[in-house]
Amino acid sequence: MTAFLKITHNIERMCGIAGRTKTPVQLVAVSKTQDETKIRPLLEAGHSVFGENKVQEAQSKWPALQETFPNVKLHLIGPLQRNKAGDAVALFDVIETLDRESLAKELVKEIIKQKKNPKIFVQVNTGGEPQKAGILPQECKEFIDICREKYGLEISGLMCIPPVDELAAPHFAFLAKLAKQVGVQQLSMGMSADYEQAIMLGATHVRVGRALFGERG
Repeated sequence: MTAFLKITHNIERMCGIAGRTKTPVQLVAVSKTQDETKIRPLLEAGHSVFGENKVQEAQSKWPALQETFPNVKLHLIGPLQRNKAGDAVALFDVIETLDRESLAKELVKEIIKQKKNPKIFVQVNTGGEPQKAGILPQECKEFIDICREKYGLEISGLMCIPPVDELAAPHFAFLAKLAKQVGVQQLSMGMSADYEQAIMLGATHVRVGRALFGERG
């Protein structure tokens, strides 16, 4: 619990420094690979927002926990395959990793079918890394226009994971600028090593795992 209190304090402190007391930043506790013994103390402390990388792993642990903690909100922060779109819509409150039209089409189909409305973020590959998921920055506006106009899909925000061998801050600043250009308000950026920088540069959601839970289980 010491790490949780430290991180929540740091988030509040950085929001104060950035003059963002009226727009609080949401901590997404990245619980991927963590078991119930690590997750439950946060739940009992009142934290309710968690991030998972894989649909199947989330299915294996969260439905049972949600019976006891019904206020939990789950974010999918890992790549999503089309054949898992239905499961993702059923389980997650926020899907942060939309990055291609075929997936947008499948998500809309499942949203209509299930009568659910998860928030959708577009993942942007700000570093243009060929091995990484995400829409390229120069394609982002056109892609979001397609999502909105062709599929009627509401896009709530943008998400990025900067290259590990580059400074994160320029990528955060770039994503914030891009968000204004495409007309979205929410920014999921910043992880254990750089969430404070992300808050200073406009993050509305920070995804913290290692600093919160320790090394992955």
